[in-house]
Amino acid sequence: MSLQRFPFPPMYLPPLGQRILKTSIAVFLCLIFYRLRGYRGETMSAEAAITAIICMQPYVQDTKEYSLNRLAGTLIGALWGFLFLLIMPLFPALGQNPLILYPLMGLGIMISLYSAVVIRMPDTSSLAAIVFICVVIAYPDIDHPLDQAFHRVLDVFVGTVIAIGVNVFHLPRVKQRDLVFFVRTKDLAPDQLSQVPSSVLFRLNYLYNDGAKICLMSEHAPAFFLGQISGVQLSLPMIVMDGAGIYDTEENVYLSTINLPPDSSRWLMKRLDAMNVSYFIYTVHKNRNCIYHRGQLTQEEKVVFQHMKRSPYRQYLDDERYNLEEVVYIKVVADTERAANIRDSLQSTLSRKGLRAALRPQAGLTGGSGLYFYAANADLPHAEERLMRMLKQKEKNLEPREIFSNHGYQSEHDAVHLMHTLGNSYEPFRPFFWINPDNKKDPQLRR
Repeated sequence: MSLQRFPFPPMYLPPLGQRILKTSIAVFLCLIFYRLRGYRGETMSAEAAITAIICMQPYVQDTKEYSLNRLAGTLIGALWGFLFLLIMPLFPALGQNPLILYPLMGLGIMISLYSAVVIRMPDTSSLAAIVFICVVIAYPDIDHPLDQAFHRVLDVFVGTVIAIGVNVFHLPRVKQRDLVFFVRTKDLAPDQLSQVPSSVLFRLNYLYNDGAKICLMSEHAPAFFLGQISGVQLSLPMIVMDGAGIYDTEENVYLSTINLPPDSSRWLMKRLDAMNVSYFIYTVHKNRNCIYHRGQLTQEEKVVFQHMKRSPYRQYLDDERYNLEEVVYIKVVADTERAANIRDSLQSTLSRKGLRAALRPQAGLTGGSGLYFYAANADLPHAEERLMRMLKQKEKNLEPREIFSNHGYQSEHDAVHLMHTLGNSYEPFRPFFWINPDNKKDPQLRR
């Protein structure tokens, strides 16, 4: 199976989003509008273009709210500015002395700010003050106060209407409903004990609700996995335990597991016992994680155990009554150097026993690592193939695509960027002249 990867180098250029494109279009339309009205060069009004930039938001509803606030603030500032221009000529001496004129302008700004608070629209207060100063700043060189105030309101109104109109318009896009996207949770959260950022969860939920087929993959058991993505309405089974299991979160059942060969499990435990190494044995019994411990509980294991025992999705058993055929993986918790030495001492024999080892940092344990032993074919590529076979039993035309970072989670910014890449892959922009290979109009194409 050929899977497409999206590597993220340490330095990358973010994608050109619709907001950037639409903002540029809105400013262009504002400039064209004033050009057609006969404005040139220094007489060109910038207020409409500034309004369009401020009002353009990622979502249409946000644009409408910003636009209404901007109109309200503009009306407040323009009204007080107009009254200022009407009153000041009645007292010519006040306008001749900057030491008197400028404090009066400051008083007008204070009144504009306070007026927005009085009518319970505090978000418009700063804009009201801006518009007020734009109206009166040229005093006393203003011949027509009403025109001055009217044109400031008109400029804001033009920019607002253009911003809303451009944002309501959807660029042509097509939803890739035949793609199954594989995303690793280690690209979305720093470790298995951390919650995925709310901005990423929001975007995930949006894509799920929009019909995207997304399979999240975790190196850990469902207990960690479900805690990380709390609140997300998953639409596909999840790949867990670094590919050793496929878990259906709706039914809370394992659809498949790749267990250790019983003879290999027995050999590995004897070797670990001989090395005086304690370890955890992870099994799946009746769709429930049952975890056993062999040996004396070490300090490192106690730290990890304090985190894990709180989960309702797993059960810890202190006995030897487990079935070797149900062992999914065996885990050693130790300081990183010792864990690496244990791995190296067993490495030459693991492949012959049909096993593989993975050494990973252990969250919550400073300087400690977890050494995991899986079946050789219990990995992410094989799990992706198994899941695709399951899904193709219902939809035959599905194709896989991986959305991976090459460095794992480093910051919320990286995780958000990954979500944007996922969204653009699920619903890519299509030029207006785009035609399907069969020359038929795509029913999923929306404008």
